[in-house]
Order: sequence, then C-alpha cells, then structure tokens
Amino acid sequence: MRIRKVVFPVGGLGTRFFPITRAIPKEMLGIIDKPLIHYAFEEAINAGIEQFIFVTRHGKDSIEDYFDYMFSHPDYFDINMGSVCYIRQNEPKGLGHAVLCAKNLINNEPFAVMSADDFILSPKSCIGEMIKNYNGANMVATMPVDRKHVSRYGILDVERQEGRLIYAKSVDEKPSPEKAKSNIAIVGRYLLSADIFKVLERLGPGVNGEIQLTDALLEMIPSCGLVGFNFEGQRFDCGSKGGLLAAILRVASNTEKLKHVIDEFIRENKEKL
Repeated sequence: MRIRKVVFPVGGLGTRFFPITRAIPKEMLGIIDKPLIHYAFEEAINAGIEQFIFVTRHGKDSIEDYFDYMFSHPDYFDINMGSVCYIRQNEPKGLGHAVLCAKNLINNEPFAVMSADDFILSPKSCIGEMIKNYNGANMVATMPVDRKHVSRYGILDVERQEGRLIYAKSVDEKPSPEKAKSNIAIVGRYLLSADIFKVLERLGPGVNGEIQLTDALLEMIPSCGLVGFNFEGQRFDCGSKGGLLAAILRVASNTEKLKHVIDEFIRENKEKL
C-alpha cells in the first residue's frame, strides 16, 4: 500500500536549548534561512507524501503559523503541497506516545514518522528512498555509530544484511556499550504498519519512564519484521547544540555565497582556533 502520510513529533520541550526554547520551539531554530522543521518537510514532499500530521503542544504556535503561511503562499516556497493538520500531545511522554496521538488520523494505513532533530543531508530524500524499498515490514533509518555512543540510540541486533537493507532479529533502546549487540543505530526516520497502534496502546513506560517506539518495534518483530535502511548522506543530531552548529556550518559550506565567509573567518582567526 502506498505511503501518503507522515507524522512529525514536535511536542518535545527542547530542554537542551534552554533558554531560547522558552520563546521558540527547537524545531524553529534556523539553519541559515530555513527553520529545522522546514528541511524535514521538504524531504517528505520530495518523497511524495501528501498529508502532514504535526503532533504538537502548547507553546508551539509558531510551527503552525509558519506552515499556515507556507500553505497559503505555495508559489513563494515553490513547493507542491498536500494537506496539513495538527494534534496536541498534552505532555511529553516519549516518541511512542507522540506517534499514538496521531492514531485517529492514520486510518489504518502504513505511514512515515520523521524527527526534525535528525537533520539528514543527502542527494536523495532519505524517507523517499526508504519508501522505494518498503515491503510491509516496519522500517527504520540506520547508520553505524561509534560503539561508545550506542547508549544514545536504539540499536539493532542484526540477523543479516542485503545491500542497504539490514534485517533485525531484535532491537534494544539505549543499551550500554558492553551490552549492545551491534553499533547499527536507529535515527529519526520510520515507516510503520498501522498495527503498531495496538501495541502502543497497551505498552507501559520504558527507558526514562517514557513510552518508547523502539519497544513497540521489538514486540512486532515476530509478526511484522524490522528492517533497517542504511541511508546515503550525512546525519546531524540537531537536538544538541553541537549538532545544530555542525549542520549550519555544513549547509553554509555547500552554499557558494557563504562558503567564502567561513574560509575568511578561518583565515583571519586560525591562530585563535
């Protein structure tokens, strides 16, 4: 079945960016001239997604205002758009809970989930390439990480690999380096069966007391399977200050008008850096 819908979980508090996130959502922090969420939205558009579901909360009105303006001025943004809707997450209870909030808008279809925090620079739409390889099993974007950092991610226990596809026999949320079965980490792109809502509805809190999407994926492996997709491109963790800065510098270095600014800054300050 064709994937037409995407869920953007944007209800997080953004505590790592306090105090600025007291005023604006972290998803609206800028990478040069566009907010972070705009890049994820463009990636979804380029994948042929038609309906955009934002799971938001109080204090996130600027996200709604931004996309309201975008949808009312499509020629200015040069984007062919579908429809957008917003649903409230009353409190941040984890990614699994955020996805569950969108249940009534999915209508029993397979759907995508995209985290704007995971900024992916790629010659092709990451979620679009995943959709091309989707075969009905739950699918996640994956990448190898340094083993000392595995406790930041959901980590696959790999059964086999075929090209870019990695077939998992298990998955563990934020394992210690000693207990991790591999260094293949899940990053914020998912293609999910609507059956996941049945699991999320009865799932108890997991790591950090939150409803973890990874726990639902683990429970569904016997019935649905779990496939990792090693995407092409570079991923930046823009949920952290260092990751956001790195993404800004990378985009600037790929922009002819800004690359010379970086080069000039380095040349003038090389003794201080």
